[in-house]
Amino acid sequence: MLWIILFVFGVAIGSFLNVVALRYGGENFLFDPKVIGGRSRCPACKTTLRWFELIPLVSFVIQRGRCRHCRAKISVRYPIAELLSGIIFVAVPWRFSYALTIAGAGGSLAWLSAIWIAALEILLLIAYIDILLGIIPDELNIALLIVALIEIFSLAKFFGIGNPSFFGDYAAIFGGQANVWINHIAAGVAAAAFFGALVAVTRGRGMGMGDVKLVLPLGLLFGWPDILVITMFSFIVGGLFGIILVARGRKTMKSPVPFAPFLVAGAAVAFFWGSAIFGWYFHLIGV
Repeated sequence: MLWIILFVFGVAIGSFLNVVALRYGGENFLFDPKVIGGRSRCPACKTTLRWFELIPLVSFVIQRGRCRHCRAKISVRYPIAELLSGIIFVAVPWRFSYALTIAGAGGSLAWLSAIWIAALEILLLIAYIDILLGIIPDELNIALLIVALIEIFSLAKFFGIGNPSFFGDYAAIFGGQANVWINHIAAGVAAAAFFGALVAVTRGRGMGMGDVKLVLPLGLLFGWPDILVITMFSFIVGGLFGIILVARGRKTMKSPVPFAPFLVAGAAVAFFWGSAIFGWYFHLIGV
């Protein structure tokens, strides 16, 4: 029952993220009540929607992905965002409860789950807006920064000088695991410096300042070496995705591609499967 409640609540939050992302124009405050407030309307016929047409996931399925009034297609991004949000609310506590074993954690796992649910929801909204508008709102970077600082403080309080990584014991290979504050701050600063250097070298054509602002709190949140692997993953997957788009004629070599979604995907992979991926890799090479 608890998992069902978490999923339903997460889906409802996903519906709210849809409202924020789709009504944000880039020039106003992200959570401006004048923008995100008010009744929802069909984008095609502008009809004000009733409550039973706005039930997350359910209404989309019952109406077969079409407006009940004008029969215009409803974008699949609505249920996707709702579903991903619901999965976050279930998968994060599951990850901490059954897959991430940290000595002496005790009841703090519920608190850490709440922190990481907030972090991943923010990252989901960042990726969503970057896909739609090609920008990363400063409000979300600041929110992620605050969550990251809360997470670092919580790790220091609950785990002392230990620095848990989502790569488990494999993180020791990269060193830098002695102090959680030093580790996470250094990771954030190093990531921001690296992306800032890319912006300077490419004069903004290869990377935007929004990405620089994003990797600072992302590095603070994940620490070292997690941010290193997240960055590597994002460049590899982002590069492959860009090549596919160019090969299919949908982009040119000079076309901009939103990079935040790849960073967010890398963060999700590190969080949920980091240790398993390292274990698989070392088993593959016989180590």
